[in-house]
Amino acid sequence: MASGDTINNYSKMKPIGKYIVVALANDETKTDSGLILSANDVNEFRYQRGVVVEPGTEVMDIKKGDKIYFDKSHSFTMLISNGQYTILQERDVVVVE
Repeated sequence: MASGDTINNYSKMKPIGKYIVVALANDETKTDSGLILSANDVNEFRYQRGVVVEPGTEVMDIKKGDKIYFDKSHSFTMLISNGQYTILQERDVVVVE
């Protein structure tokens, strides 16, 4: 899982509009039967889990620190303040934990 340090070290830049900055979760993925999936297997999934680092100025239902699942095919990665973050739009979030 993305650590609290990842969220706290993020610079004070603010995403605009419906964009959200997310730190990807590093959770170990296990099936119901107990099998641990490799990173290659996990990359085949359409949806990815992350922690919201900073919601945009027009994002209403998603808050900083929320754990979300999003459609990774509609996101992109950027280096911000020496950290790697995923940027996506609010409409691409499918689940908030």
